[in-house]
Amino acid sequence: MRHTIISLLIAIAATGPVTADVPADSVRIYFRQSHSEADLNFHGNRAAIVPLIRTIRNGAVPRTVTITGAASPEGSTAINSTLSRQRADRIFSILADSVAIPDSITGFTFIGRDWKGLLSLVEADTTVPSRNRVLTLLKTITASIDAGMPDTEANLASLRQIGGGHPYAYMYRTMFPSLRASQLNITYLPMLDLLAPTPARFTSGAPALPSPSIPLLPAKTRKPFYMALKTNMLLDALAIPSISAEFYLGKNWSAVANWMYGWWDNDHRHRYWRAYGGDIAVRRWFGAKAKEKPLTGHHLGLYAGVVTYDFEFGGKGWMGGIPGGTLWDRCNTVAGIEYGYSLPIGRRLNIDFTIGVGYMGGKLVDYVPGNGFYIWQKTRHFNWFGPTKAEISLVWLIGRGNYNAKKGGLK
Repeated sequence: MRHTIISLLIAIAATGPVTADVPADSVRIYFRQSHSEADLNFHGNRAAIVPLIRTIRNGAVPRTVTITGAASPEGSTAINSTLSRQRADRIFSILADSVAIPDSITGFTFIGRDWKGLLSLVEADTTVPSRNRVLTLLKTITASIDAGMPDTEANLASLRQIGGGHPYAYMYRTMFPSLRASQLNITYLPMLDLLAPTPARFTSGAPALPSPSIPLLPAKTRKPFYMALKTNMLLDALAIPSISAEFYLGKNWSAVANWMYGWWDNDHRHRYWRAYGGDIAVRRWFGAKAKEKPLTGHHLGLYAGVVTYDFEFGGKGWMGGIPGGTLWDRCNTVAGIEYGYSLPIGRRLNIDFTIGVGYMGGKLVDYVPGNGFYIWQKTRHFNWFGPTKAEISLVWLIGRGNYNAKKGGLK
């Protein structure tokens, strides 16, 4: 059938020149905030890209494929540059895993912060607070970028300052989600061009990717996963090893479980250094860094836990709870509110500084050592309100996409 069509086209071409419009497709694929994984179930992405793939599988021949990766303005220029590159690459992978795309016709553009896209949205929305000032600033930013000037952190800071931050909050809520996207544009060869196809000419912001193989099914999209393993270096320095696990729950919430265990003694010198117990916490992450990457930046939380201990230094000892039984029989309870900040120091390493205030209470036994035994002095119940938690934790980031772009930076 294909040979018949080509023969017919040759015959038609021999009779005289024939012109045809170049058909084209254009789709926009959206991403979740701070993510580069393309969720086809998000924001109508599947409905957008599946018909395009079907068109190529049904015989349309791509002439040019251009992909533009972008990000919304919040976050640093380095972060958004990385995000826009990863998003464009991801869209190409989905397309190339479904149909054959030669690298000779493929081009990429990575624009980082999509200032022009934001300008267009503001121009179309007359309800933006302080709209004239916002438009003036956005036109200045886009003009400077068009003139070859680099995007800077001062651009974002200037936008945040207009109108006491109200315009920025409005745009962040209503416009930024549509800027977290990659644009895929494809032109196809007209029927006569099948006789002598030529690669398209265009500029590219990055080298073309290798020519992919042709699988039978579209690529599967894996969801990101954010987890952290930690150790509190303050407790470690006191010879009480500790370990924590934190899981990101989504929407800037996380859950943490902490445990410590140190059981050292020197009976003949009546010296004991024992403590074990732990707590659980729920955290809410906030601030600019937390918006850019989970488990980074400021956090507030609530925690509750149990602890028991036995400290003696050769003359007098203190034991948390009544001796014997289980941890629950002789524990002290702890609960409070915490604040902290997680600072990136490496690709998969953070340092987390946390302080907590609240309540600690339970029974406390005072004792002194005797000749081969210990003499109970008194048992008292105590209630303490004040600092009950202190952490300087070394954090190991685990999971897909859970890494910092560079030392001291974010993804």
